[in-house]
Amino acid sequence: MHEYIARPVYYVGVHLFFASLVWFAAWTLTSIIRGTATTKYWVWVATSLNFVLPLGAVLDKSLAAHLSWAKPLGVIGDAGLRIADNAMMVGAVWLLGAILMAGRLCWRIQTDRRDAQAGQSAADSKRNFLVQGTPVRFSPARKGPAVDGVLHPSICLPDGIDRLLTKSELNAVLLHELTHARRRDNLIRLIHEVSLCMLWFHPLVWITGSRLALYRELSCDESVIQSAYGRELVSALAKLANPERALSLQASVSSYISHRLVRLAAEPRPTDRAASTLLSLVFGAVLLWGVFGTVAHTACCFLAKR
Repeated sequence: MHEYIARPVYYVGVHLFFASLVWFAAWTLTSIIRGTATTKYWVWVATSLNFVLPLGAVLDKSLAAHLSWAKPLGVIGDAGLRIADNAMMVGAVWLLGAILMAGRLCWRIQTDRRDAQAGQSAADSKRNFLVQGTPVRFSPARKGPAVDGVLHPSICLPDGIDRLLTKSELNAVLLHELTHARRRDNLIRLIHEVSLCMLWFHPLVWITGSRLALYRELSCDESVIQSAYGRELVSALAKLANPERALSLQASVSSYISHRLVRLAAEPRPTDRAASTLLSLVFGAVLLWGVFGTVAHTACCFLAKR
């Protein structure tokens, strides 16, 4: 029984070790290489998914014959044996944390669903319309623009926003929210939060969530800039963030307002596309190296060699 516990713990340890190295590469590359926020957003999406896709545990049997040179990572193996010796206590702590995180996620989902239902019941159906196939509605229950729904997203605007903003400013806000909706950002966020329920003990998974949130907003702003509505979005953000107004930004958006304004005010650089290509290629290579490293070091029969 001891071996049956230590082996999967070793697999998980190796996977998280290489996933963490990929995370540090993502942090470094997105910090030092100029590139589009959209490219950086997808880098962090891939980094998030990499934490919950243990390819090594799936592929090790089929590749073991071709990786006879691979050796187990002794430090991780020793840690796995110690965890196996205290399996009941470690398992109970992990399960308690996972249950608390799952409860937190369910509460967030229920709150969002309740807000969405309240917005639908309070919305003026006569003012509803479609933007490129995405439903848009006004609701007095909303304090700021938001996208509701996971598989079938819709845009919800606070009632009165069309009186506060000019037509061009409102178009800029709609373009930003439309990017969220078309890209299914709510689904990506949900997948990350589910992974956080399982990996609640890993600090890098928590930080990944903040990186996703930041570049999610910046990349949507890029779509507005590309549509030549950058200045209008700046003025719209200024009006929505003004505490003297009846409307205010949601806390999740306002926490990144300074980053967004700096990005919107910056002049587009012709080197951003080249930098984005370089960023994608380098990160892709690191990601493949991490997957291969995980496979290589889980392909060997660790317990048999001990």
